[in-house]
Amino acid sequence: MKDYSVRELFDLLNQQDECNFIEAKDGDRIYKSTMESVCSFSNEPGLGGGYILIGVNPQKAQTTPSYEVKGVAEPDKLQADLATQCRSRFNQAIRPNISVEQIKGKNVLNVFVPELPETKKPLYFKKEGLPHGAYRRIGSTDQYCTEEEISLFFQDIETYDSTVLENTSFKNVNENAIVRYRILREKVNPSALELTYSDTDLLQTLGCFDNKSKSLTLAGLLLFGDRSSLRRLLPMVRVDYIRIPGNKWVANPGGEEFTSIDMRDALLLLAFRVVNEVNADLPKGFVLEEDQLQAGTTGLPVKVLREAIHNALMHCSYREGNPLQVIRYDNRIEISNPGFSLKPEEQLGEPGSNPRNKTIAAVFHETNLAETKGTGIRRMRELMKESNLAPPTFDSDREGNKFTTRLLLHHFLDEEDLNWLDQFDRFNLNQAQKQALIFVREVEAVDNITYRQLSDCDTLTASKDLRIMREAGLLQAKGKGKATYYIPGEVLKSLIEPVDSLIEPGELEKGGSITNIKSELPEDLLEKMNKLGKRTKNKKLMKEVIVDLCDFKPMSAKELAQILGRDEKYLKNNYLKSLKEAGKIKYTIEEMEFHPNQKYVST
Repeated sequence: MKDYSVRELFDLLNQQDECNFIEAKDGDRIYKSTMESVCSFSNEPGLGGGYILIGVNPQKAQTTPSYEVKGVAEPDKLQADLATQCRSRFNQAIRPNISVEQIKGKNVLNVFVPELPETKKPLYFKKEGLPHGAYRRIGSTDQYCTEEEISLFFQDIETYDSTVLENTSFKNVNENAIVRYRILREKVNPSALELTYSDTDLLQTLGCFDNKSKSLTLAGLLLFGDRSSLRRLLPMVRVDYIRIPGNKWVANPGGEEFTSIDMRDALLLLAFRVVNEVNADLPKGFVLEEDQLQAGTTGLPVKVLREAIHNALMHCSYREGNPLQVIRYDNRIEISNPGFSLKPEEQLGEPGSNPRNKTIAAVFHETNLAETKGTGIRRMRELMKESNLAPPTFDSDREGNKFTTRLLLHHFLDEEDLNWLDQFDRFNLNQAQKQALIFVREVEAVDNITYRQLSDCDTLTASKDLRIMREAGLLQAKGKGKATYYIPGEVLKSLIEPVDSLIEPGELEKGGSITNIKSELPEDLLEKMNKLGKRTKNKKLMKEVIVDLCDFKPMSAKELAQILGRDEKYLKNNYLKSLKEAGKIKYTIEEMEFHPNQKYVST
């Protein structure tokens, strides 16, 4: 941890929206919240400790970070009080480094709390005990530890997946899952000793079967259980693959607006099925692999999809008893599993892993289904970069107890994106800020952590870049503190693709000719048109519908506009021109572009 002065820390507070290593406290007295910060800075793995500024207060009713120096009236007395509480309130004495410095002529206490060695963690309040008496530093907040997080400090503690399920037996095992394990294990290590064991001895060796009670552990049921047993004993533990048309989640989806596939099976079998279902739904093209032309995805690498899904299955909190969701939007895939990350978001992708389910993680590692050394996320980032795709982003929601991996599907900063970004030349944006604009256009929001993941920068750089974009009107801040996020500002809204301009019913051609055309259209084309709705940002689907309409019969720009319920000029400028340039459609009268009877036909 860098050695910061009070002035540097004060400036940092006013430059950024949140910080995991700085806490500002009132200078009247030592509050319980101050001691919670001492506890969290001492415990947080890999943080290196943190600073507490006593005598600095956030200004109220401010939409952007703003702190003022209130000062400490009796610094010697406050120092003594803090040192006494650090010595007496915890299960062990803490010795923070305390100094008195001045800002604007007022005394401020600069308190640095070093991280404890691993052998001395966790620090906790004696009166409260474990687990809730121990605190962690999560973002800019101090939060008490859960039972799962205590395993970070006591590495020999049994995790929840080692629980013995007394109402189970070897009869609840799916033999196909054992066969799958043996096949996968042999590929990794053909001479592995456990391959010579009987099935019951194998499961006992893996920590999946308790020989004394002749029962499966939770890990044993999850990894090897048959479907009927999983359905009976863990009814809500499954994977839901949900296909949502468009780029937004529908709060109360119904009718044909979405499709869902519910999958339940032993994890060793389910891991492959989920990947295959999602991958089969991705656009296919032809790629060159080992000097041979083969069908495959030309966008999202299947290795990234596999790593993301397998990680979700491995780190899922099965204590919650909720489904894992894979949501496929038109422009991205979001994989959400119950259970926030036990590893701080700032350290995602760094070496080292904090598995929630040690038995499941060990089996996944031994079969090469997932990494357990913290390198999986780094590999995903490398593969996405090699494929010219946006880096994966991760959202660990501690309060909602959920972890989400987000994978954008379109090639990042392709020619279309670069042309769109030309509108922002006057803002002199750097590459990371341009990437953020594309991300906000696709996902409609970004926060500090996501920006850092996209641009691979530190907290201060991210805060500075986001502030510049906010001041330029490109972004608008919402929320406060750790909950701060950014949505399109007024300037960005005006430059994002305009919302489709609707035409009034009275402007339709008289005589019902458009109605007649619609009645003749194929059902699959009508379904596509219905998915567009009155307003859509799904350019890909809109282009498909236009090409299909022109394939059904030659149509003028006016006819297309009336059938789709859009403004004719808007349709020409945003779709017909680009489709013609791409060779998807062409004029029926190519010799005379502005012929009064000009129409478009599919190529």
